[in-house]
Amino acid sequence: MLAGAATLAPRLANAGAVEPEPQPLANPAKPMPENVTADEIRTLLKLEPNATCGFVRETYKSDLSIAPGGLPAPFDGGRPLGSALYFMVTPAAPVKLHRIKNDQLYHYYLGDPIEVLMLRANGDSELVVVGPNIVGGQILQLFIPGNTFHTARITGKHRWFLGASTEWPGVIPEDVELGNVEQLAVKYPEAAADLRTFPVPAKDK
Repeated sequence: MLAGAATLAPRLANAGAVEPEPQPLANPAKPMPENVTADEIRTLLKLEPNATCGFVRETYKSDLSIAPGGLPAPFDGGRPLGSALYFMVTPAAPVKLHRIKNDQLYHYYLGDPIEVLMLRANGDSELVVVGPNIVGGQILQLFIPGNTFHTARITGKHRWFLGASTEWPGVIPEDVELGNVEQLAVKYPEAAADLRTFPVPAKDK
């Protein structure tokens, strides 16, 4: 047999065959309606009220686990390898002051930006805007180190933010701790005014 005959034969056998018509996409791209509401998004994504993060639905928790003793404290009792969730922030449902033991990454998806106030373990505080305007200094992803107290509020005009959080190792309820505003205001005096007013939505920007 000539070299390449094995690959040429199928092509010759199909010579003259009609190529199948390309099939349309099941969900062709459509722009997000400008007037979509927070309630519509919550219904579509099945988001539920959450104690710390507005409205939430966990979308992933790894089936793989790190066995007890496989990580240092505070994860030495074992944890899922990772976890992820949708979360929505509205004026009435901000991200409440809290921290988790785990490292996490915030992701912007849709809607308005959020202002995130982080209180770092070294005593510093930082205000970061997570949103779509990367030219204007907003960021699409925000890394929040484990044990960082943080809170977030909506800014802009649409009055809802849709994003996600991914965490590693995966979060269990015992990893979450609510913060005491007055205690943290003493520890972080430069952020005290923001801590006391932060649930109030920021002015349109």
